[in-house]
Amino acid sequence: MTDLRALDIAGPVRAEVLALCLGDSGIELTGPCAPAPWYIEVGADDDPLGLAAAMVRKHLARPLVVHSTSWRRGNGSVLLTFVAPLGRASRASRTRSTPVRRVPLARNSATGPPGSTTVAQVIEHGLRHLSWLVLDDPVVAARLSGHWASALREYYPEPFRALT
Repeated sequence: MTDLRALDIAGPVRAEVLALCLGDSGIELTGPCAPAPWYIEVGADDDPLGLAAAMVRKHLARPLVVHSTSWRRGNGSVLLTFVAPLGRASRASRTRSTPVRRVPLARNSATGPPGSTTVAQVIEHGLRHLSWLVLDDPVVAARLSGHWASALREYYPEPFRALT
């Protein structure tokens, strides 16, 4: 039996929610207050995924998918990143948003984190992750069919892209 106490995290944990919508310019970052990542405190007894999904539903719209794509340390806490693509007819369409632009991924060694990571790189990673799930996960593929699937084709997983 594994000793789960070794997995305990001391210190704050926050969900970093990337609420994404489809706008005139393609994929856009939005949020309840501004087009920026949304940071939500995660209590010791909270389910981070359930909390992120509930907050998006309450303040923006019912998300098509909420998926954890990465984690990292930042701003004095452990950040659990969730992408939350929204449908076209959502309250997010009435909030400010900003277009998402392609950027190179943050990279380092095979066993160490990057020295720094920008929000744009986290979004890039999340969208590549969603693109892969659309190809590999029938539930996600069904939820993101149509306009989202088309928008995510640009992020098609290319495992050797960095080597060319």
